[in-house]
This record gives sequence, structure tokens and C-alpha cells, in this order.
Amino acid sequence: MAKTLIEIKQGLEGQIGKRLTLKANGGRRKTIERSGVLAETYPSVFIVELDQEENAFERVSYSYADVLTETVELNFNDENTKSVVMDQ
Repeated sequence: MAKTLIEIKQGLEGQIGKRLTLKANGGRRKTIERSGVLAETYPSVFIVELDQEENAFERVSYSYADVLTETVELNFNDENTKSVVMDQ
């Protein structure tokens, strides 16, 4: 797992445009699973454009802290890495 927010951000910047599946904590023991494309990264958040067939809205954003605290788990479809926070 990456140790800092900067490492997570740098890892995501190299993955822009790639397909991913994300699992997010939806509260009250709910897990939300969505698929889409990593669209953009910003200083504090990243944007995922969702597949329109499966979702009611186009885009979601999460903070790098969500990945660090494992509230959001990202799995890129074209690699064997389990999440963006690669090196444990």
C-alpha cells in the first residue's frame, strides 16, 4: 500500500485513460461497485467517468485520502495489480 497521498496521486496520473473497476464504501454496510475510465486528476481529487449503461450519472470524484484509507478500492482492468496503491 502506498504510504503517502503524493505516491497515490503519482500512481493515478500514470493511469489516466485506462479502464477500471472501483469499489466504494456506501455506508451502512453497503459496497458500491462501478466501472469506468479514469478521466482526470487534480491536486486533491480524481475523476472517474462511469459507463452510462450501468449508472444514472456520468462522473464521480474521490479524494486520494479515500484510496489511502481504503474507503475506495481501484482495480485497473488491464493489469494484474489489485489497486492503485501498488507497492505494499
